[in-house]
Amino acid sequence: MLDKLDKEILRLLQVDAGQSVSDIAEQVGLTQTPCWRRIQVLEQKGVIQSRVALLDPNKLNVGLTVFVQVKALKHDDKWLAQFAAHTQALEQVTEIHRMSGEYDYLLKVMVADMASFDHFYKKLVAGIELSDVTSSFSMEKIKYTSALPLNHI
Repeated sequence: MLDKLDKEILRLLQVDAGQSVSDIAEQVGLTQTPCWRRIQVLEQKGVIQSRVALLDPNKLNVGLTVFVQVKALKHDDKWLAQFAAHTQALEQVTEIHRMSGEYDYLLKVMVADMASFDHFYKKLVAGIELSDVTSSFSMEKIKYTSALPLNHI
């Protein structure tokens, strides 16, 4: 179970994972060593999976976000393993979700433009048999955060 200090440390790391342990310790009212130990425990427990840099997709020429919905051709373990391997190998795919509802999978895809998406789409459908694929293009990103809610803990 996480206590208030753990939650505050996590909140601070979600805002800026590059902060020094001494900066975090000062903000939560601990000395550096106990704060470092708490972070180590959170990492060992898998609560903190990794510390990453968030990049600006527009500055890296992958500013077009496309949500691709996929209907599976088959629903067996072999097809699922092939689908997972194929989609995970496509670098433009940043998220893959198995869904309830009409479509079986939702992929979040980041590309430069329509021509890049067309190239991606051809690779997607050439690599595995699919029943149906439909795509929606994000016109505006209204909210984006990687920070998880912590108030319920």
